[in-house]
Amino acid sequence: MKFKFFLPICLLLLSLSSIVHGEEQGFIVQDIRVTGLQRISVGTVFNYLPVNIGEKLLNKNIAPAIRALFKTGFFRDISMRQEGGVLVIEVVERPSIAEIKIEGNDDLKTDDLLTALTSIGLAKGTVFNRQILDKVEQELRRQYFSHGKYSLKIDTKVIPLERNRVSININISEGAVAKIKSIDIIGNKAFTEKDLLKNFELSTTGILSFYTKDDQYSKQKLSADLERLRSYYLDRGYINFTIKSTQVSITSDKKDIYVVVNVEEGDIFTLGSVKLSGNLVVPPEELIALLQVGPTEVFSRKNATLTSKAISDRLGEEGYAFANVNMVPDIHNDTKTVDMTFFIDPADRAYVRRISMHGNLKTRDAVLRREMRQMEGAWASSVKIERSKARLSRLGYFDNVGIETPKVPGTRDQLDLNFSVTEKSSGNLMAGIGYSQTQGIIYNASVTQDNIFGSGKRVSLNFNKSDVSTLYSLGFTNPYFTRDGVSLGYNFLYKKTDGAAANISNYLTDIISGGVNFGFPINENQRINLGIDIKHTTIKEGDFAPPELPLWIEQNGSSFLTFPITLGWVRDTLDKPIFPTEGSQQRLSGLVTIPGSDLTYYKVSAKDQHYFSIAKDLVIKVMGSFAYGNGYGDTESLPFFDNYFGGGVNSVRGWRDNTLGPQDHCNPPVTDNPCGTGEARPYGGNIKIIGNTELIFPIPFMSDVESVRLMAFFDIGSIQGPYTQQNANGDLETVTPGFSFSDFRYSTGLAAKWLSPFGALQVSYAIPLNDQEGDQIQAFQFSFGSQF
Repeated sequence: MKFKFFLPICLLLLSLSSIVHGEEQGFIVQDIRVTGLQRISVGTVFNYLPVNIGEKLLNKNIAPAIRALFKTGFFRDISMRQEGGVLVIEVVERPSIAEIKIEGNDDLKTDDLLTALTSIGLAKGTVFNRQILDKVEQELRRQYFSHGKYSLKIDTKVIPLERNRVSININISEGAVAKIKSIDIIGNKAFTEKDLLKNFELSTTGILSFYTKDDQYSKQKLSADLERLRSYYLDRGYINFTIKSTQVSITSDKKDIYVVVNVEEGDIFTLGSVKLSGNLVVPPEELIALLQVGPTEVFSRKNATLTSKAISDRLGEEGYAFANVNMVPDIHNDTKTVDMTFFIDPADRAYVRRISMHGNLKTRDAVLRREMRQMEGAWASSVKIERSKARLSRLGYFDNVGIETPKVPGTRDQLDLNFSVTEKSSGNLMAGIGYSQTQGIIYNASVTQDNIFGSGKRVSLNFNKSDVSTLYSLGFTNPYFTRDGVSLGYNFLYKKTDGAAANISNYLTDIISGGVNFGFPINENQRINLGIDIKHTTIKEGDFAPPELPLWIEQNGSSFLTFPITLGWVRDTLDKPIFPTEGSQQRLSGLVTIPGSDLTYYKVSAKDQHYFSIAKDLVIKVMGSFAYGNGYGDTESLPFFDNYFGGGVNSVRGWRDNTLGPQDHCNPPVTDNPCGTGEARPYGGNIKIIGNTELIFPIPFMSDVESVRLMAFFDIGSIQGPYTQQNANGDLETVTPGFSFSDFRYSTGLAAKWLSPFGALQVSYAIPLNDQEGDQIQAFQFSFGSQF
């Protein structure tokens, strides 16, 4: 009986021993041979193979070795066998992608689609994996669904090529864009659906939908709209407002989308008490002044958030860069009130350990560091840090200025300031040809270096020749003549002007001048400028000069040496010098020729312009300017060659350049008229008033929004001053009229400005709104190659 059970047990033990012995069987790998490789190198296989020559390869380790090679994604089939002491690995490589062809895509660019496919592992030159094709369709659908094309059809083909390669052909049928047919809000009682939908980016099809795409459904846009809806209610006291559900449905033909939002408004809550708690490291009265919420007011999340930010910014000025200001509401549903507490945790005051500059390959470190308002070793002031960044941006040497404020490892109260800049070309060597409707063909050449040798100094040499004028100028400016930011500059100029070619009275001027100028900073945004010049002017009559000119030359002469002194004040808070979007700029300036000059006169001017960003890429500009001049001492009036003129692309658009205002007396009934044609020409005036309002926006479908702007404008302006008339004796006499509002002209229209690589181009089409008989109208105007 015992033998009966002993025999099976022995057999079982022998079997187990055999199995274990089989698993441990293997061989010493004396060599490794790989067959079937076409593109993949043997070294790549060895890098991933967990087997080395000289090691013993057990049977149980073969499967893991094969799996390790499969994980590379390079192979479609792998097998291993033993030939003596040689491990033979046979592989079949996956094909590589030779090309990806996409056809039928009109709405999305091929480059954008290829970039999206690359992100999921499908790109030219990579190993083809058929499983990725499913991801391809999903990614393409995601791309097109975000553009509102839900009737999309995709046909993908894999075509084998020689040398184990494949071509992937993707044929796309985009279909029509699905439009939002309606957006309905259910449950609203306090506000009309129309008022609520004004806050939505999504909308039903409108006049501008072809450009704004606001009628194309997007999950991301809807989420943002729902957050705006929530904020709209929370900012008006509905603290318990909730969005119960959102339904988005599409018709069977994939053309129309319906959106339904179910809301529950709740009740209006007002504020009870408003408290400040925590560590008030600044005087409490200063923090109380920052509160934008108060007892009995309707609760507003927006105002509460602005209060938290204002307190945090105030603490940041004192160096508490890591401060936290938490808004803690205590809601009382029974009384419909909210007690608000702002808990202040200033944390440790932070100090700046080190300020470093990166990216300034040409510009010296000292040029950047002298713009710093935040100092090393001082506490970190958020205001001074931002001001330092703004001053670097205003230098004009950099395309981008970035800043990082990492904490110093191992400390609680120190941080570093790391400024990164992207330098742009600060030098300009240019020779070109431009055209202006007034000046005709303009030939110009200039050498300008705003940051010569990386020192921050400016040197310029210019030559400009047109039908109107010939100009040679040389200038030098050192913006930091002193460490306090006092600037020093020199300028030399020769200018010859032909008045007849400029569409004004027929006379010629030759001007030679030289001078020195200083700039004195008052604060971060204001400067005072002082200039002292020596100027020699020669006046010549043209071939058909009006009678006013010989009369004036007889009284004052034709060659003058004057010593003008200019004094100016400027306040500039614009966010950038070219195409600003926010901020303002004010200028006041005065010029007077000091006693001892051959002509004694003065000129004063004021200019104020503001930019308001009202939406993304939409800016409103409002500008007004005033200028006045007159003579004093022996000079009875402002010299005619220094008169103000108006009209043209830089003034009141719709009127020819320089044609606004008084005209000379080249018209009947002057006896023996010497003017040839007998037509009156602009003479200019001593008063200039110009106003301008523009709505600025980028040109639709143009990606280069940094150099091109389109604008709708309204211009108003007037040039006024003395004029000449013939008295009863037939003599000419000067008449000084009173100020007249009837002399103002105004227009509206569209304009475009482009900073092209070949020069500045501006065009406008204006509609004069109150032109009078005798006005010189010019609806379409343009200028190329001149500054604006």
